[in-house]
Amino acid sequence: MIDKAIHMTYKLAKRIVVAVVGATVLLLGVIMIVTPGPAFVLIPVGLAILSIEFAWARRWLRKVRETISRKSSEGQAERAEAHRSRVEGERRRP
Repeated sequence: MIDKAIHMTYKLAKRIVVAVVGATVLLLGVIMIVTPGPAFVLIPVGLAILSIEFAWARRWLRKVRETISRKSSEGQAERAEAHRSRVEGERRRP
């Protein structure tokens, strides 16, 4: 019975520590949206810490990853198209 109580206390303590650390990092990231700092690095890190214990944070982290991946692909496609346009323009010049 004591072992079960110790295990429950450990689980609760771990959940509280993860919540406090993750929420602090996430909050710092949100604050850094309007102040100088690496907001777009800290927000996913905070969500990753919170996702250790919370399902809602896992879902948000998945959405953030998908958004970052999609934006990265779109940006890469735009840069490739701009490069092709420049190369075509150089070929037409005498």
